[in-house]
Amino acid sequence: MGHAASPVLVVHGGAGVIRREMDPAREKAIRAALAQALQQGYAQLKAGKPAVDAVSAALVVLEDDPNFNAGKGAVFTHDGRNELDAAIMDGYTLRAGAVAAVHRVKNPILLARAVMEHSPHVMLVGDGAEAFAREQGVTLVDPSYFRTEERWRQLQKALKEDAAHEKHADPETARHFGTVGAVALDAQGHLAAGTSTGGIVDKRWGRVGDSPIIGAGTYANSGCAVSGTGWGEFYIRTVAAHEICMRVTQMRVPVQRAAAEVINQEIPAMGGNGGAIALDDQGHVAMPFNTDGMFRGWIGDDGVSHVALYGDEDDGTGQLVPPPAPADSSAQP
Repeated sequence: MGHAASPVLVVHGGAGVIRREMDPAREKAIRAALAQALQQGYAQLKAGKPAVDAVSAALVVLEDDPNFNAGKGAVFTHDGRNELDAAIMDGYTLRAGAVAAVHRVKNPILLARAVMEHSPHVMLVGDGAEAFAREQGVTLVDPSYFRTEERWRQLQKALKEDAAHEKHADPETARHFGTVGAVALDAQGHLAAGTSTGGIVDKRWGRVGDSPIIGAGTYANSGCAVSGTGWGEFYIRTVAAHEICMRVTQMRVPVQRAAAEVINQEIPAMGGNGGAIALDDQGHVAMPFNTDGMFRGWIGDDGVSHVALYGDEDDGTGQLVPPPAPADSSAQP
C-alpha cells in the first residue's frame, strides 16, 4: 500500500477534562507536555522514520509526565498499586504488541513495542510481561516510582467512599478517561497507533480496560489509525477503534464522520462516554469527544503544534463543539 505523504502526528492525554477544576499552573504544564510530545514524535517523522517511532516517542513524553494517567502519573488500584496497560499497532504490517497489569515497567509503550517486534505474541500480562521486559532490557523501576501524592489522595478518598457505600464524589475518580494516545502518518503513507494508561482509580480484580486491547482502544490498518480514551468497557463492547477504521476503509466514510458516529452516537447510546483521535492515510485528523474536554493536539506540514483542552476551544481541525454527554454517563458501572 503506502504512498508519499506529508507526515502528521496526533496525540491525546485523556478525555473528561473539567475546566473549573483546572488550576492555571497545571493547565500550562499539560499544554506544554502535549506540545513537547508532538515535537518529539514529529521530529521522528521529519527524519523519515516510520510511524511507530513517532508514536513511541510521543507517548514516552506523556508517560514520563505526572499530569497524565499513564506511566509516572498512573492512578492507584483498590489495593494501593499501580497497574499499567499499553498497546501499539503498525497499520502497514498489521503487527501489534500489548501489555497489561504491569507494575514495574517505566514506559509500558516501549514494552508493548518490544512484544510486537521481538516476540511471537501480541499480548503479555503481569509477571510474565515483566520477565520479558527484563530479557529485552526494557527499563524496570521500583513501584514507588509511579507514586504521586495527588493520585494517592484520590485513592484514599475513594476508599472512604467505598467503605461508606457512597458514590465517588470526585469526578476524576468517578470517570474512566485517564489515558494517553498517539496516531501517526509517516512519509511513506503508513499509519500507526498507540495507547498507554494507568487504568481507573480504585479498580479491582485485575481489571483491564480497552487501551491494550487491539481493536478496542488501539487499532491501525493501511487506511486508518485510532487511539481511544474513555469508559473502556464500552470501547471493548463496541470494538470502537476497529469499528471506526472499518467505516473509513470498507465503507469509505470520511474519518471525521466515522469517528464521530462511533464516539458520539454508538458509545453514548449504550451509556458510555469518552473520546478518540483518528487519522486517515491522507492526513485527515479527527478528535471527537462527548465530554467537557479532551487533552489533544496535532502537528502537520507547517511543524506547528496545535494543542487544545476544552470543547469550546478551536483545535485547528475545524470540528464543532461536541454535544454534551448523557446526564448519567459518569455513573459507576
